[in-house]
Amino acid sequence: MTGTSPRTLADELRSRSDAELAGLLRARADLLSPLPGDLSQLATRAGTRASVLRAIERLDAFTLQAAEALVVAPQPCSFPALAALLPGGEDRLPDALATLRARALLWGRPDAMRLVRTAQELLAPTAARPSSTGLGPSLAETAAGISPSRMQDLLTHAGLPPTHDPVSALAALTTLFADQERLATLLDEAPQGALGALDRLTWGPPYGEVSAHPAPHLRWLLDRGLLMPTGPGTVVLPREVALHLRGGRAHRELRAHPPAPLLRFEHSPDAADAAAAGAVHAALTVVEELLTAWETETPAVLRAGGLGVRELKRAAVTLDVAEPEAAFWLELSYAAGLLAGDGAADERYAPTPAYDDWLAMAPERRWLRLVAAWLTTTRVPGLVGARDGKGRLLAALGPGLDRGPTAELRRATLRLLSALPPGAAPEPTWVLERMRWELPRRVPDETRATLCRAALAEAERLGVTGRGALTSFARPLLAEPPGAADPERAAALLAPFLPEPLDHFLLQADLTAVAPGPLRRDLRQAMAVAADIESRGGATVYRFTPDSVRRALDAGWSAAELHAFLAARSRTPVPQPLSYLVDDVARRYGRLRVGAAASYLLCDDESLLTQVVADRRAEGLRLRRIAPTVVISGAPPGTLLERLREYGYAPAAESADGAVVTLPSEPHRTPARTLPEPAPDSPPAADDSLLSAAVRAIRAGDHAAGAAPRTPAGRVPDPAGPPPRTSSADTLAALRVAAADGALVRIGYVGADGMATQRILSPVRVEGGFVTAFDHTADEVRTYPLHRITGTAGL
Repeated sequence: MTGTSPRTLADELRSRSDAELAGLLRARADLLSPLPGDLSQLATRAGTRASVLRAIERLDAFTLQAAEALVVAPQPCSFPALAALLPGGEDRLPDALATLRARALLWGRPDAMRLVRTAQELLAPTAARPSSTGLGPSLAETAAGISPSRMQDLLTHAGLPPTHDPVSALAALTTLFADQERLATLLDEAPQGALGALDRLTWGPPYGEVSAHPAPHLRWLLDRGLLMPTGPGTVVLPREVALHLRGGRAHRELRAHPPAPLLRFEHSPDAADAAAAGAVHAALTVVEELLTAWETETPAVLRAGGLGVRELKRAAVTLDVAEPEAAFWLELSYAAGLLAGDGAADERYAPTPAYDDWLAMAPERRWLRLVAAWLTTTRVPGLVGARDGKGRLLAALGPGLDRGPTAELRRATLRLLSALPPGAAPEPTWVLERMRWELPRRVPDETRATLCRAALAEAERLGVTGRGALTSFARPLLAEPPGAADPERAAALLAPFLPEPLDHFLLQADLTAVAPGPLRRDLRQAMAVAADIESRGGATVYRFTPDSVRRALDAGWSAAELHAFLAARSRTPVPQPLSYLVDDVARRYGRLRVGAAASYLLCDDESLLTQVVADRRAEGLRLRRIAPTVVISGAPPGTLLERLREYGYAPAAESADGAVVTLPSEPHRTPARTLPEPAPDSPPAADDSLLSAAVRAIRAGDHAAGAAPRTPAGRVPDPAGPPPRTSSADTLAALRVAAADGALVRIGYVGADGMATQRILSPVRVEGGFVTAFDHTADEVRTYPLHRITGTAGL
């Protein structure tokens, strides 16, 4: 900065360019809501405790150390004085100061820099909140409660002449401690053990305990102010003395540079992309299998919200994955809007109508929707099964899983990977250390490590990374700011890696079928009915069993149709054992029939019916024979069907007229649902158009407030003529165009009193049924409901 030193932060903000102000609002998005009326309001809001704390939490380790050094440095501080506190970091210090200045945490000329007061208060070391510097309060702060006579005693023991008042006495002692040579001479006179006591406090914590009758070497230190009492039996090492003993260093370990990348592997980019494409296919398959199963087997929503433990276990078995991974896929489907509760009195989870649209998309588009939801969600599946602060169990899809920093830390972790060469897979330990350097105060260390590990594991599971390296098709999704992401390019890069679905499989003599690649959706659904999945991978192995064949018959297939299906879709001949299995199950299928009395069993084979009644496992079904071929039960027909099948029988359902019926149900869908809203702990970053409009509005407000002269070009004509009238659609379109272009617009507005007036606006934001704009008629930022605007006209 050049020219006259600004008197306040607001003065410095007025000297900044529009691009610099936009950068401030981008870095500290909380300053935008509500929009400040002028630069004085912007400076005031930038100095509030909550906003400053949020800004400090997003500083990297060295920038934070620079801010902490500014706290302990003289105010105002020059660049050389600050550099002396951070030896070894001189090359990085200008960038750190530029970051602090850009985020309005620092202001003033380089020879008179000041940290904003709130930042000083938040970073100042106290007994309750020690700083990472390990420094204690200054001599002036520790001497606040000392009596005048005691101050004179300190001067006498330090070899200084007495003064007339405690203020000058404190100034003399401070001058002594600031003079390195004189302080060194004083310490050379220390008795044995005194320097050892100071050494134990030099790098922190600076507080210690002494008895009511301290040892002679401690008494010597207390008498000269080298240790200052803070309470009964408690002393502190003054900051000036600690800095002298440290050789002027503010930090014991200076973290000027981030940890150097530590690579685990370096793959070719194509190899990483190919591996990730396999994970993409697997992810799409798992989500489809899960939601297809829940079309009919709709699990109940717990009274407190979420999915029961048993239902989560059942989902894990269905997907053949561990429960934590099943929780991840459930949460991802929920975040993507593919799964929700149906809202009925007996609420149950089911796919949403958006699931049908998702199924109709190309595979790369389906993956994009899942990844977009994953990048923005703040829910943490890894918390499922843990307990909250009140001891309540956290359930999948239930409340209490949102953690505000999750999405930000996930993106930050992926940005580290994007900075590495294509195909480079880093060591997870390096990622954790680098994130600890990037955001040391954002969250506690343990939480940050947990979230970063989860981000790496989930990225691999989703195909965002392959073999630990970020894929080429994921990089366009991580552009900053998030609005600059290019999903079209990501889809185009992914598409060539996804194999074409197959329309066939290979039958084998051991009652298995091998799908050598991904099957077409219709074929995969048919195989899911007729066979059980035995293993997944590059090739999927299906196994035909009596239960799977019976399941196909239940779905309405006849034995002939099943034979024809196998012959048509297999590239190998249908093995004889498989033909025998189908015929055998079909011959036995339907010999027992279940109907509704409470329920009943019909069977022409009296011996089979006798066997069922005599089966001890069926005692709970309360079977009673009322005729040689008829048995009734107290269990509902569905329960009777399910239990008999568990016991190894093959019953079929019967309609009221005695015909065998199939029991497929219509796929269940919830009503249309909006996407669940993430719950970040900070507002989203604004796009360039909004930032540009906001800066114009703040500048205009500053002119109106008289803080800056209004240029002739900035004069706005008075509204003239009748209030404009346009349709609602035209009004909305005109306001949006004006907000995007930074143009002025004249509106007609009907107030609460019913009076129609005209106003000249510079629109900033048009959303949610309101327009936020700088009103040149009133010279302030205002928000107007759109339904009260009669129309718009250009100027």
